[in-house]
Amino acid sequence: MTGFAAVDLGASGGRVMVGRVEPGTLDLRQVCRFANEPVRVAGTLHWDILALYRGVLTGLRAAGPVRSLGVDSWAVDYGLLDETGALLGNPVHYRDSRTDDVPARVARRIPEDRLYARTGVQRQPFNTLYQLVAAAGTPQLRAARRMLLVPDLIGYWLTGQIGAELTNASTTQLLDPATGAWNTGLIRDLALPPDLFPPLRAPGDPIGPVSADLLGYRTEAVAVGSHDTASAVVGVPAQGPDFAYVSCGTWSLVGVERDAPVLTEASRRANFTNERGVDGTVRFLRNVAGLWPLQESLRVWGRDDVATLLREAAREPGLAAVVDLDDPAFRPPGDMPARIAAACRASGQPEPATPAATVRCIVDSLALAHRRAVRQAQELSGGQVNAVHMVGGGARNELLCRLTADACGLPVLAGPAEATALGNILVQARAAGVLHGDLSALRALLRQTRPITRYEPGGDEAAWRCAERRVGG
Repeated sequence: MTGFAAVDLGASGGRVMVGRVEPGTLDLRQVCRFANEPVRVAGTLHWDILALYRGVLTGLRAAGPVRSLGVDSWAVDYGLLDETGALLGNPVHYRDSRTDDVPARVARRIPEDRLYARTGVQRQPFNTLYQLVAAAGTPQLRAARRMLLVPDLIGYWLTGQIGAELTNASTTQLLDPATGAWNTGLIRDLALPPDLFPPLRAPGDPIGPVSADLLGYRTEAVAVGSHDTASAVVGVPAQGPDFAYVSCGTWSLVGVERDAPVLTEASRRANFTNERGVDGTVRFLRNVAGLWPLQESLRVWGRDDVATLLREAAREPGLAAVVDLDDPAFRPPGDMPARIAAACRASGQPEPATPAATVRCIVDSLALAHRRAVRQAQELSGGQVNAVHMVGGGARNELLCRLTADACGLPVLAGPAEATALGNILVQARAAGVLHGDLSALRALLRQTRPITRYEPGGDEAAWRCAERRVGG
């Protein structure tokens, strides 16, 4: 068996990909795709985790036999297990409103500058820390014996082994940024049960065997960069250290790769986060709204012809109206076109009159957000950036790539779109001894085998500076 299976779970869907890896060869194919549709029950938004697990099993059965498998997903959300190992209810969705006021409550106990110094993680109301504080005193949390983040929960059901993979654990705001261990002092200060947090494991560590009774063949589960962005950054085909990345899907994760965390007051105020990467690296990055406003707009319009809308948007006047996509108003599901129109109206800009104009506003605004984050990442971390690598679904969006190059004033190297699955598989292949070397060696194989499109910067720098002022940048 030479194949490796990547289980890649995203906010809107999951898939199982199989990679064939040999020196000089990296082939990838999708064997299964399934929906990830949240469910609102009694006013709370949940993930349908059992439907996701069913999709995982269906995909792995279709993929096999494979040499090993790895699971990655979005960050921060978790399931709670009772003393028998049973799941205590469906995980709550990070877009649920239960944590809206929790950061302010926590800040009254632990000032935000001290919390940042102890965690290095950006303030996001949906961080695991805030979710657990919101759950304090509930019957579920009282009955819980272990907390497992989503990919660790899937891994537990596949193998029976409990653990927490480091790259995803680092998003919880409960890890010590210097040691990479659970921050037991902070956990104690928040009155959270210390035994809730399982032993940590690193990308490349074995998790355990998956029985033939479950999949129809026997294989091994291996820890990968289980935060999907950690795997996506492995899948960035960069040459040398002087690059920024934009892993663009529902969210855009914009940042740089560094050897140590950046814990300055300036980085806290800019809301940058320090998350663990593969091979001891630090992902110094900031969350940007990503393609979520476009996805929600398409849902509201009842349209799926995104390619047509992007072609029409490319003919619209550039920077006619821009909005701050990081505004909390754009975070929950709902009528995104109406919210965008309201934001334009409130700032004295023309409201987009057509779907194409709305799409242009979204893409211009996202490129502007990429510009701000790339420039801040470079300044705050003290490094150089010579190019921006766009990976994930956004790498297929020609308009977004071109506008990001214009906005940043840097070349954008787009691709691979499947960086997360590729990074997942590369870590497995190295753990199996099929590949050797550090991240630069893995990325060299990507450059040999994956197409990359280069977009040179153009446009009017003064126009982008003016647009920044309109959104308060």
